[in-house]
Parts: sequence; C-alpha cells; structure tokens
Amino acid sequence: MDSEVTKGVVVPLLEPRLERGGEVMDRLAGDEPKCVGDASSAHNLVEDAWLDELADGLAGAGWLECDLTPRLPAGLLRDLKREVEILDKTEAMTRAGIGRGADLLKDRSVRRDKIVWMDGASAPQAALFRFFDQVREGLNCRLFLGLKRYEAHYSTYQAGDFYKRHVDSFQSRASRMISLVLYLNDDWGIEDGGELRVFDAVDQEKAIGLLRPETGRGAFFLSETVPHEVLPTRRTRYSIACWFRQDEVPLPL
Repeated sequence: MDSEVTKGVVVPLLEPRLERGGEVMDRLAGDEPKCVGDASSAHNLVEDAWLDELADGLAGAGWLECDLTPRLPAGLLRDLKREVEILDKTEAMTRAGIGRGADLLKDRSVRRDKIVWMDGASAPQAALFRFFDQVREGLNCRLFLGLKRYEAHYSTYQAGDFYKRHVDSFQSRASRMISLVLYLNDDWGIEDGGELRVFDAVDQEKAIGLLRPETGRGAFFLSETVPHEVLPTRRTRYSIACWFRQDEVPLPL
C-alpha cells in the first residue's frame, strides 16, 4: 500500500516551491466547497514569528509540522473533540468520498473515514474559524497567495480505517492551495497507528514526514503538490481538515 498512488486521486505533481515575496501562485485546483470562512479577526491568536516560520516551511519543503495548542484558546481543542464525538455518536457524519458533485465516488478501498462539514455556527467552531482567518491573512501577507476563504470538516476514522496516498486538489477547478490537518486525540500511542505520512513532491516514493495524530498536533502543506496518506488506525481517531482557497464563492457543478 505504501508505494501505491491511487488512480483518479493523485494529479501530476509540479515543483512544490513558493517564493517569499514572489509571484502569486496561479495554478488551479479544487473541490466542491461546502462552507465559506469570512469571519473578521477579533484578536490575534498567532504571533508574527510563527507565521514567518509557517510561510518559510511552505516556501521551502512544501509543508510544516507544528503544535497548534499554544496558538488556540484554552479549552478549545477539548470542546472541538467533544463536538465531533457527539456528531459521531449521533450518526450525523457520512462516509467520505473522492471527487465532487455527480462524480463523487465512495470507494472504500481508497478511504474509509466519515466526515461532517463545519459551518462556524457553534462557539468552538467560531473560535477555530477566527484562527483560520488569521492564518489566511498572514499567509497572504507573506506569500501573496490571494487566499479568499476556507472550508473545513471533522473526520472520524474507526479502527481499521485509512486513506491511501493522494493530493488535495483536482485538475478541473480552481481553489485549494494550502491544506491543514489538526488532530484531537488524547493519549495516542505508537501502537494506535493512524499516522499521517507525508511524501516528497518531486520524489513521490520518498516519505519525508510521519505525524502521530495527537491532540493539538497539526500539519500544513501545499494542496496541489504534497502527497500524503493516513495509515490504518487501531482505535477511533478524530481530526479536522481545512483548505485555504483562492476562489471567492462556491463554483457551480
């Protein structure tokens, strides 16, 4: 499985480099948006030095692993986990698919997680969206990406679930530029599996990162060019996926 690239999911990869202060990225890729982040930033949740580090990581390696706990309000990760646990137990989550609209394919040989899209209506989601807004604004200032909005969803992986290697973009639509995954799992051990494995965008067989899905840990990466996969998990695994997008409004099918 480690060497397999999922057909219909992975697109041809280009050089994963951004230029600090250089030209705007204008490559086009995306998926059907489910919600639009447009909340105003209430107060600074992240410092400039960390945004500089994030921009440098994306411009250099194409991705960055980080601990987001210090950059989120106290108790927010706990509240987000409580919310996704309730959604999971009440069967509000649906099986995730690959593609969009009429082309959506729910192939359990490729991915087996369940998702529910976030709309920012609850207090925990609204607080998280304020963080997303400040990341979006910070990256625009540093990398001139023209990010206008974002979309996000909760994900649940049950024991045995996985998501084979893929990239977070499609050739026929403009949108997703930067991906973020944030984890919500306490006391996660090596024996629990479910790691995020990140691959080099040029040498697609070369793994360059392995991230254990512990509470507060996160990874940012270029949506079009950085392949990644979720290894099979051995216990219930919760996360949030967010995509920062260049398009202003949801595009028609």
